[in-house]
Amino acid sequence: MATRARVLIDCKDQKGLVYKISKIFYEFDLNIDSNQEFVEKEDSHFFMRTVVTGEFDDRALEKSLKNIVGENAKVKVVTPAKKNIVLMATKESHALGDILIRYLDGELDANIVAVIANRDNLQPLVERFNIPFIHISADSLSREEHEELVLKELAKYEYEYIVLAKYMRILTPNFVAKNEGKIINIHHSFLPAFIGANPYKQAFERGVKIIGATAHFVTNDLDEGPIIAQDVISVNHRFNWKDMQRAGRDVEKIVLSRALKLVLEDRVFVYTNKTVVF
Repeated sequence: MATRARVLIDCKDQKGLVYKISKIFYEFDLNIDSNQEFVEKEDSHFFMRTVVTGEFDDRALEKSLKNIVGENAKVKVVTPAKKNIVLMATKESHALGDILIRYLDGELDANIVAVIANRDNLQPLVERFNIPFIHISADSLSREEHEELVLKELAKYEYEYIVLAKYMRILTPNFVAKNEGKIINIHHSFLPAFIGANPYKQAFERGVKIIGATAHFVTNDLDEGPIIAQDVISVNHRFNWKDMQRAGRDVEKIVLSRALKLVLEDRVFVYTNKTVVF
């Protein structure tokens, strides 16, 4: 039976790369179903996402491709399958609820293995979807003590990504380091503007005419990790900051779900502090 796979290549650019890679696919008797490529001109860096179909050995294909693109290149052959994710939340339901509904409707190529929250407000919502809800209160605990409890709970699950669905706590460098490249956050602002707390109030005070949301990978630099997806809507002088906040929630949930879908489909390459998204 033919197998479909996503081939992901991230390497220094060189002459004839597409031809050489395509030749490998031909030699393995693979059909190219779709192909996207991009060269970062400033650094001469090459990115390629190809979907192939055929009968092949993953390791043999990876080895042959590495012989072409170089041992220091990143080459992955990914067989499409549902990825395990953990959602983290606090008390706002819009981003979490949107992901849960898309999950129920089969829109997300994922298994939600658990929801972890520092408040219990969302427990009834999550349990309607038959997903484990773990409440770990942060009351009277230091940030480090609370995160140790969260990490112990996370250790019970196999997961590829943590999605912060309006999880309103800043993560410590220790937590980020233990989940490097795995944490996706939704920020209620069109970054890099209005970083930090209450960006809608900041936006109102600045008199902006658009507000937006940004989904990004989490790093130790607050709200400055590689951006996956963004969007905006128009506002005007009639909006106070609470009106902006209410309108912004629609953008937040759409942007987060869009970013999650891109990541789950292996469409996002992280390069320095930027992303290439196919």
